[in-house]
Amino acid sequence: MSDANDTAGDGVNPEKDLSAENLPGQRGRGGEEIRVQRGMFGADNGGDTSGYGGLVRSVRLPGPASRPYGGWFDEVADELEGALEEQDLLPANAIEKTVVDRGELTFHIEREHLVRVARTLRDDPALRFELCTGVSGVHHPNDRGRELHAVYHLRSITHNRLIRLEVSAPDSDPHIPSLFSVYPTNDWHERETYDFFGIVFDGHPALTRIMMPDDWQGFPQRKDYPLGGIPVEYKGAQIPAPDQRRSYS
Repeated sequence: MSDANDTAGDGVNPEKDLSAENLPGQRGRGGEEIRVQRGMFGADNGGDTSGYGGLVRSVRLPGPASRPYGGWFDEVADELEGALEEQDLLPANAIEKTVVDRGELTFHIEREHLVRVARTLRDDPALRFELCTGVSGVHHPNDRGRELHAVYHLRSITHNRLIRLEVSAPDSDPHIPSLFSVYPTNDWHERETYDFFGIVFDGHPALTRIMMPDDWQGFPQRKDYPLGGIPVEYKGAQIPAPDQRRSYS
């Protein structure tokens, strides 16, 4: 049997060397550290019963990429920056950073320029990102001053490309402009993100809860939301939080 077959049989990809830099999910030493997590789930009050309480992991956000980004990423970045300049908007004032991570291109946008950037991506003939497939909320409690993130997934049907826009806002001012006027299909997606994360999308035509009851207190997918202890409706009972249910200490 040939050496190539031996390599394939060992589960090693002969086209890529195994190293810390190209293993899935690795970001190396780059990026911005926002916290250090201890244990499997980050519990800090002795409630981690997973058996992995000794783990210590640095939680990092990917840092800005440098050119060339590779492939069509540079083309999209050039076209977007050029289109913004034609509108007398300096790209550096609108684009906080450009990130290439795990083979994906993400533009981090200043929230006050989000609508203009999205409309440019949609309407410019060289870009044509006609479809927004939704917005996802993210909560980083330790990312001070930008704890709440909204991530938009844009697809160009014309050019068969996929990019992301990411916008951040602080807990103390959780407002981000709505993209409903640019991508009407975001109607329900923004409502869901508001419902679960508390991000207020200014300009949305009817920003109400979509999953939780209208009078529900809090936003269930925030990381500081209690995991238990919520009163059970009609029964008057309580479900204790996971870190109060059992302990091996």
